[in-house]
Amino acid sequence: MTKVLLTGGSGFIAAHILDQLLQKGHKVITTVRSEEKAEKIRKAHPGDDLEVVIVPDIAKPDAFDEVVKSPGIEVVLHTASPFHFNFDDPQTGLIDPALIGTTSILKAIARSAPSVKRVVITSSFAAIIHEDHLEDPNTVFSESSWNPVTIKDIHNSKATAYRASKKLAEEAAWTFVQDPANNVKFELATINPPLVIGPVAHYLNSLDSINTSNARVADCVTGKWKESGPAPTGAALNWIDVRDCALAHIKAGIELPEAGGKRLFTTAGSFCNRGIYEVIRRNFPEYADKLPSPDKKGGEMPPDDKRYSYDASETDKILGIDWIPFEKCIIDTVKSLKEVGA
Repeated sequence: MTKVLLTGGSGFIAAHILDQLLQKGHKVITTVRSEEKAEKIRKAHPGDDLEVVIVPDIAKPDAFDEVVKSPGIEVVLHTASPFHFNFDDPQTGLIDPALIGTTSILKAIARSAPSVKRVVITSSFAAIIHEDHLEDPNTVFSESSWNPVTIKDIHNSKATAYRASKKLAEEAAWTFVQDPANNVKFELATINPPLVIGPVAHYLNSLDSINTSNARVADCVTGKWKESGPAPTGAALNWIDVRDCALAHIKAGIELPEAGGKRLFTTAGSFCNRGIYEVIRRNFPEYADKLPSPDKKGGEMPPDDKRYSYDASETDKILGIDWIPFEKCIIDTVKSLKEVGA
């Protein structure tokens, strides 16, 4: 049994991490931003193995100072970072929460949590990709790839601002732990998932507040693609099931010593929005009147000469996860959405 601090416990990925940690018998302290979210988690997980702590603003430099002082914490899984495009100022809406939240918790651990052996940070494929090379078949993105985006680029687009928030936060984390002046006694690992899709934890499930990455599945089953056809997939074409992403955090934090010091590019493969549509059309005839007709184009995979390549073999070797297949992921996601009225 390991005592784990999990930040952002009501988040899409973190909720699955929490479920799996408790199922495996670990003790967990998790942070959320409001008492409303805390109460939902407490009701879903009654018992002595879970403590929920309110941290209302992760962008404050002292946000995690007190919670890390809880005796006996051995592993910290830091997932708390924004993933949305609902902001006016990218600096305050994305960069500050991601960058300050990450560096402040590392400083607090180094200063006040000597029992912590491993810290895992949820980064992103966004910290790996190079926007100018997404259509270059000769580019191979891997665990060693770094997005060259800088703070000067955050006003280029909302997507660029998000990618910058993940790259800058992860870069700052590695810089901090590698600086001898910080007297770091723990190992760091980062999880760099691409698009994360999958069922929402039942106690947080709501069609009104569907997470950003599942929105495309919700758009399909609620008829938003009916007239236009499946939406364009976008430039990033890799995905992972949320349950596997959660498992990767636990393996990297608790179960696999060899994950220390690693960037882990966790992906189950490539996808396109057309594929989401096809899975739903095959498996959910009850949505036929909300789906585009089969002959309506849209959301197809780009041709081979218009998309990047990738290599996640090092991560696959370290984690040894048998990734959930795309079809099962989409089926389970739709079932989750059906439970809340989709």
